[in-house]
Amino acid sequence: MPSDAKILIVDDHEDTLYALESALAPLGYRLARATSGDEALKQVLRGQVGLLLLDVRMPGVSGLEVVRYMRRVEQTQHIPVLLLTGFGADHELTATAFGLGVADLVLKPIEPWALRTKVRYLYDSYQRQRALEREVHELRALVKDDPGSREPASRPRLPHPDARVPPQRDSPAAAGTPPQSKDRT
Repeated sequence: MPSDAKILIVDDHEDTLYALESALAPLGYRLARATSGDEALKQVLRGQVGLLLLDVRMPGVSGLEVVRYMRRVEQTQHIPVLLLTGFGADHELTATAFGLGVADLVLKPIEPWALRTKVRYLYDSYQRQRALEREVHELRALVKDDPGSREPASRPRLPHPDARVPPQRDSPAAAGTPPQSKDRT
């Protein structure tokens, strides 16, 4: 993919980072890593992150706190996030995660094929969305800069819908005489 946006993998365990990088390597995307929520936020705010794989429970700033912060900042609020957890399904965690707009909550151990499928879909969708936004921005700039676009295009004028149709020549109204009634009395 020509985009230089990277996939940021965040986990406080080195072996998990290595396993996730190995699982995603066949996709050919740029990968970056962070070992804490603070480090993840710094990289996300620097830009060029197209997807975030984020462990929920980390010392210091948790994965949920990272997502909460990202959703409040305009430049990061639409970056897709896959939350990773090794503590099993938790109703409260699930509700909170999806309430924050997380794309999915993935349970560890992670099936590499399923992870690649989700990552490919989310990353590619986000990149297409960004490309469309850039194109719309460029088109708006072109329209704004085009002096001819401010003037309405010249087209033939249609008659106003209330215009009266002129009377026909051989009708009494055309001759100016009132119509005669045929009275048979």
